[in-house]
Amino acid sequence: MSAPRILFVANAGPAVGGGHVMRCLTLARALQDDGAACAFLATPAVAAVLEAFGADVARLPADDLSPPDLVARAAEAARDFDALVIDHYGLSAPDHRAIAGGRPTLVIDDLADRPLAADLVLDSGPARKAVDYDGLLPAGAELLLGPNNAPVRPAFAVLRKAALARRAEAGPVRRVLVSLGLTDVGGITGRVVDLMLPLIGEDTALDVVLGSGAPSLPRLQALAAAEPRLAVHVDSQDMPRLTLEADLAVGAGGSTSWERCVLALPTLQLVLAANQREASAALAGADAVLALDVADPDFDAAFAEAFARLLAEPLLRDRLSAASAAVCDGRGAARVAERFLGAVNKTLSL
Repeated sequence: MSAPRILFVANAGPAVGGGHVMRCLTLARALQDDGAACAFLATPAVAAVLEAFGADVARLPADDLSPPDLVARAAEAARDFDALVIDHYGLSAPDHRAIAGGRPTLVIDDLADRPLAADLVLDSGPARKAVDYDGLLPAGAELLLGPNNAPVRPAFAVLRKAALARRAEAGPVRRVLVSLGLTDVGGITGRVVDLMLPLIGEDTALDVVLGSGAPSLPRLQALAAAEPRLAVHVDSQDMPRLTLEADLAVGAGGSTSWERCVLALPTLQLVLAANQREASAALAGADAVLALDVADPDFDAAFAEAFARLLAEPLLRDRLSAASAAVCDGRGAARVAERFLGAVNKTLSL
């Protein structure tokens, strides 16, 4: 049997960030490790993420399309593929059917708010239950639920043992990782760094991760030139090491949540979009993060208070670290790849 050909259709852009593409890229690499051939339908925003983090991955160019035109382009491209992975909150069951044309389909979702047409649905939310999808899926669809199915790059799992040992040392906060999304929605990274700098000591460093198109980037780069405590990392290829070496994180409530959990990094998690609220609340309820919503009118004051508390309370950091480590092990991409390829190969053998 020839290698299954799998097409990825993922969303990206200034409003939604690059997280959909990043988790799809992680899953694509796991599928390729298991013998599949993967390609992405690449609008300009998707192509920009792939250029920075997956330059070796095959892509089919597409214009910046409205959802109906995107569906038509994806359906055309899918004719040369055996299966589909769709990660786009703006698409629902009729779109999925139009694109897939009966091919095996995996839909990645976090919302459980609309009908989906898929053979498998991946939702890594920590509070997600099968009943949430009642009436939204075709008969026989399989659900892959929970953070242990989250596509996390294998490099994080490789460092897990070292990270757990490092967290056990319970040292002071010397490095803080600031990672609020490649697209830096609304310039949130610059806003948060302004709040943090007055609160940290001279011996504490901020590692700030941004995409090359982030609105905060020019000002933060200029600030870093005069501020020795600030290091700016653009389109960083070394997030596993930065996460390992950090003592504390300020991070977005998206897919990077699972990377920080794998490496047991205590985190002040910021909700940047409505679809992040449920998972962030669940992690906070499990004592795995402190969570704040940037839409709250008193966000600046609440952030300063919570960040100062994390700096000052090692027992709180220890508690968050232990609870976050229990959330997931970082091997979700391989699990999902195995299940999806099983479904694809079964179909191909008929």
